[in-house]
Amino acid sequence: MNTLTTALGTGRLRWLRATLTVLVAAAVAVGAPFYFAPFQVFQLTMVLLYAVALAGLNLLVGFGGQISLGHGAFFAAGAYTAAVMLDRYGTGHLATLPAAAAGCFLLGLGFGVPALRLRGLYLALVTLSFAVFLPPLLKRLEPVTGGSMGLTVDKLEPPAWSGLAEDQWTYFVVLAVTAVALLLARNLLRSRVGRALLAVRDNESAAEVMGVRLALHKTLAFAWSAMFAGVAGCLYTWVIGFVSPDSFSFVLSITLLAGLVVGGLASLYGPLLGAAFVMYVPSVSQDLSEAAPGVVFGLLIITVMFVAPTGLAGLPGRVLGAVTRRLQRTAPLDRTPGAESTFGTGPVPDAHPKSPAESGPSATVTPADPEVADAEPVGAPPRTEKE
Repeated sequence: MNTLTTALGTGRLRWLRATLTVLVAAAVAVGAPFYFAPFQVFQLTMVLLYAVALAGLNLLVGFGGQISLGHGAFFAAGAYTAAVMLDRYGTGHLATLPAAAAGCFLLGLGFGVPALRLRGLYLALVTLSFAVFLPPLLKRLEPVTGGSMGLTVDKLEPPAWSGLAEDQWTYFVVLAVTAVALLLARNLLRSRVGRALLAVRDNESAAEVMGVRLALHKTLAFAWSAMFAGVAGCLYTWVIGFVSPDSFSFVLSITLLAGLVVGGLASLYGPLLGAAFVMYVPSVSQDLSEAAPGVVFGLLIITVMFVAPTGLAGLPGRVLGAVTRRLQRTAPLDRTPGAESTFGTGPVPDAHPKSPAESGPSATVTPADPEVADAEPVGAPPRTEKE
């Protein structure tokens, strides 16, 4: 009964802590655009849309155990889907979001089928090739994509009743889409699909024995990941208002993967931290060294990996564990009353001494005695003359 009460109390405390965390985060997120300057609001908006892309990549790499260096290509596909619909067909902004999500889901589903027979570095090379050849392909499709010049589209316009500026309205729209996307990723991981992905990541053979269809869930991991990337690309078009092939080079795919690793693999908060890293660290590197910002960026990644091998999401737990171990080492020994009288004076006598018959013959035999092999087991009856 006490154990059940303790468990219920712990669960209630965790629920209360999670609720308070969500409320504080929501309050900060809602109040941010009214406190910061327009450019800083733009940066926060970019962090949110990058978080959506990293949440999809986390499903594939962190929870699915597969690697992808072509996530930027799905990001570009979603961005161009929205841009073409807005520029060529004049659809509304909201209509482009489900179209980009559905198109990238089908694209990831088709790409995941041939990738079933590949893993490790071979799969990484194939996905990287997808990110490499897509920008030149977009340049070739000039009648649709605008070629090297790209496409310029209208940004989100705030309604008159909102009373918000353009950057504030865009921020709130992207914030709402990001919240829904992160909630969807969380619920997906807690469903049968998420448990199957974890089983496949940990041990494919054991998962197959348990009835998990490896081909189906591996393909679905690519599809879900591509869908999240397509949604992020659509948001990118809304925020920037311009797309071009040079904006989606293979460097974007590598940067997204690096941001996920820095933020924390297989963590629900890792995509948000990784998105902040992707957005702010390049600008900080540019400010520190205008001649070689890439060197500063690489050194910062190495530093974070040394300080937090499990990513920034695992850093608080790592620090708390180190502090706890340090306190345990420095804590004084707990001695009971009367222990000082017997401490260091030899073994404590047994309260119920055993008789020689109970202790057995082996109690008087030392390990170096050659008769150990012939010693009788403890508690055995004494041998007779006939034996």
